[in-house]
Amino acid sequence: MKRRVLPQLLLIALAFVTAGKSSAQDTLPELVKRVKPAIVAIVTYDANDDPLLTGSGFFIRPGQVVTNLHVVRGARRCEIKTLDGKGRVYPVAGLLAVDEDGDLALLGVDVPLTRGRSSELATVLPEEGEKIFVIGNPLKLEGSVTDGIVSAVRELPNIGKIIQITAPISHGNSGSPVYNLKGQVIGVVTIKVTNGQNINLAIGADRVRQLHPGKRKMFTEIAARDRTADIAESLYKNGLDSLWLGNFDSAVGYFENAVNNDPSRADAWVQVGYCKVKQGKSAEAIKAYQQAMQLNPESDEVRNRLGDAYYYSGRYAEAIAAYKEAVRLRPQAADGYYNLALVYFESGDKAQGVLAAKTLQQLDEKLYAQLLRETGRE
Repeated sequence: MKRRVLPQLLLIALAFVTAGKSSAQDTLPELVKRVKPAIVAIVTYDANDDPLLTGSGFFIRPGQVVTNLHVVRGARRCEIKTLDGKGRVYPVAGLLAVDEDGDLALLGVDVPLTRGRSSELATVLPEEGEKIFVIGNPLKLEGSVTDGIVSAVRELPNIGKIIQITAPISHGNSGSPVYNLKGQVIGVVTIKVTNGQNINLAIGADRVRQLHPGKRKMFTEIAARDRTADIAESLYKNGLDSLWLGNFDSAVGYFENAVNNDPSRADAWVQVGYCKVKQGKSAEAIKAYQQAMQLNPESDEVRNRLGDAYYYSGRYAEAIAAYKEAVRLRPQAADGYYNLALVYFESGDKAQGVLAAKTLQQLDEKLYAQLLRETGRE
């Protein structure tokens, strides 16, 4: 049988139709419709059953909702309202997981399996300038959509990636998911206020991924723990609040007071070192990181941070030693090889730099491309 050949013009027309269908699926209105059933409005109540705070959240799994810890802190009970259709109100049964430093909480909600579509977490870090959108409940305006771009991405010790966005954010947006244009959650909005202005920040999706459900706790258990928190812990938390906002002068004061009250806190020593680096005081940063290293000798993050302080001081040999120890402790971590390759190239050891770069390429193509750009080897 003779094979039928489609005319070339018909093939071109079919290609345009296919392309049109693909692009239509990526429009913002379609994305909003697809992900909105995963979003919830949150209301908390005090011991007198009076409303405390409103916030936002989203289903990460059936019956499990992610929000900010500060939204539910101090509450006696909590409710969620789904946004699909007319919406339904469900009581929150308790807390399944709490992340104090990341300001995250995982809520347990008894909902029918047909309610609460789960959200997909992004596995790739967003780039600066990338378009995003946010769905939440600012000022009780349920399901409001705002859009913008990623204006900055930075990493904080013991916290991870912090994403700054230009999408308008108001109170009530706390706990809102930030989506990329694939409909994946790249972060969770956390409202931070300085000088009366909102700083639009989100904790990265990797931190959310670390929320593993455990034994269910009541809200009163969290409140009780807060009342018994020691001075060093309180100082540390205040330091983190300043650190989120990039206020290093204020943050380092809190962290230094924290280690003065409790010198055994390796996490606080790390934060002191980080702030000192940002202040251009690398020698003081080195001392702080060395204290952290003595307390936590198996931490690759501490070794990488110490290497950074040596690097900024121009002490390349010591930086190399610190980075090599970091990759020994955690061979599959790309950051260590990125740091190692960078300092080798900077010190003039091209051969060792190429070797470290090859390992980096195997572990993380995106970070490898960044290394090439930074060293002018594209």
